[in-house]
Amino acid sequence: MNEQDMLAMYEKAGALLNGHFILSSGRHSARYLQSALVLMDLNNATELARELVKKVDASTVDMVVSPAIGGLVIGQEVARQLNKPFLFTERKEGEMQLRRGFSIPEGSRLLVVEDVITTGGSVRECMVVVREHGGVPVKVLAVVDRAPGVEGRFDVPYATALTLDVETYAADACPLCVDGGVPAIKPGSRGAA
Repeated sequence: MNEQDMLAMYEKAGALLNGHFILSSGRHSARYLQSALVLMDLNNATELARELVKKVDASTVDMVVSPAIGGLVIGQEVARQLNKPFLFTERKEGEMQLRRGFSIPEGSRLLVVEDVITTGGSVRECMVVVREHGGVPVKVLAVVDRAPGVEGRFDVPYATALTLDVETYAADACPLCVDGGVPAIKPGSRGAA
């Protein structure tokens, strides 16, 4: 499966949206990727995870972790294909935490999996939690990188299946807001930052 096939998968699912969106990071964009619409088809989840699994050596990973909520489906499918335990971090009162009885054995090597990366904030928060619980993040995988070429985003290697360079704007410098044509909507899983 190549990038065009993956993009077509998003388009067919109605998951590549155009308009005026507020991203989880608080930034604004004229395009939005609603991965949940793609991943609700388990065949799509299987295919996308297969592409991600090609980018990691399973022997270097003990567990797979994802930040909730976007990374849950793809993270679990990657873990299934790697035959590794899966856990996730989630926000409680605005703070990323490890909950639900999950634990990370000291020194465990964790693969962090996300659906879409723009700023990488959720992934970095997830990695902090992993380290606080004695784990060692070894690599980040994501289905889509919305902001390719960002240097120093993570302190571990990362790879994505699909690169889609989508311009984003600070809320106070958004030309879509200045134009006033289309109201901004927040389709994601978290309140704007």
